[in-house]
Amino acid sequence: MKPVITAIIIGVAAIVSFAIIAHAYKYRSTTMETIVVTGLAEKDFNSDLIVWNGSYSRKSMDLKTAYAELKTDENSIRNYLLKKGVSVNEMVFSAVVITKSFAPRLDGNGRNIGQEFDGYNLTQTVSVESSNIDKVDHISREATELIQSGIEFNSSAPLFYNTKLKQVKMELLGQASADAKTRAETIAKNAGSSLGKLKKATMGVFQITGKNSNEDYSYGGAFNTSNRFKTGSITIKMEFEAN
Repeated sequence: MKPVITAIIIGVAAIVSFAIIAHAYKYRSTTMETIVVTGLAEKDFNSDLIVWNGSYSRKSMDLKTAYAELKTDENSIRNYLLKKGVSVNEMVFSAVVITKSFAPRLDGNGRNIGQEFDGYNLTQTVSVESSNIDKVDHISREATELIQSGIEFNSSAPLFYNTKLKQVKMELLGQASADAKTRAETIAKNAGSSLGKLKKATMGVFQITGKNSNEDYSYGGAFNTSNRFKTGSITIKMEFEAN
């Protein structure tokens, strides 16, 4: 009886061993028949839209006085921009922001014993959005001239955008796909096989960085607005069959 049981055990073990070997061979064969590559495309492009913001403020113990002074500043700034070639449709003035200001109240020994009201702070911003980048960029650097008129004007750094990013992205996607296919064809040729059909494609993150800058790519995608001249890039991971 024991020889029979031993023979059965040996037979089962042999069947299991052959199954494992066959599965491993099949897995190895499948793995060897797949080519995975990553294609890359880059493109330099210019911005076609500039957005520039400036802010100014007035302070007074009397709210009406501060508001009147701020409105005078608004008219002066509007006239200044019009003379510089900015159209009415390109500029937007925000609503007035009003805050109460308090100063520390000290006793005879210089100790803080509370706060006291010392006036109203009124702030307003002007935003210019234009396709004439050279003009507005120049104005953003010269706008401090308004200080000579007694206006406490703060000019922010302009932001640069491209309104045709969708076209840029589609062009880069096509180039990255072609690059990936070329890489896969080279690998297949050097391996003595031919490239089969596409099994899977995964698009990477669209990155926009300043041209010739050392900006790092972001996991969620960089979106540079500080540089007028930019570089767009995208990657695509593709998986092909190998015949």
